[in-house]
Amino acid sequence: MIVRIMGEGQVRLADSHLTELNKLDDELLREMENGDGPGFRQTLHALLAKVRDLGEPLPDDSLEPSELILPPPDATLDQVRDLLSDDGLIPGGT
Repeated sequence: MIVRIMGEGQVRLADSHLTELNKLDDELLREMENGDGPGFRQTLHALLAKVRDLGEPLPDDSLEPSELILPPPDATLDQVRDLLSDDGLIPGGT
């Protein structure tokens, strides 16, 4: 799976990591629903860090289609709300 972090670039991520990432995505969704700004910020940073750690960066000149687009680390709660689907940021969550 190709994942784009807005403003940073793309990484290739094995589908086997989706379950782990969905746990953080579910937590992020709960914090957004509760208006927990500090929790949201911490979980967003944890989610992006996990993608960076588990993923293999693609070259800057690579133009692979992204299957998943994540917000930048400085995204606001409202900006992330605009990106959300019913499943959260990562498909397949609860």
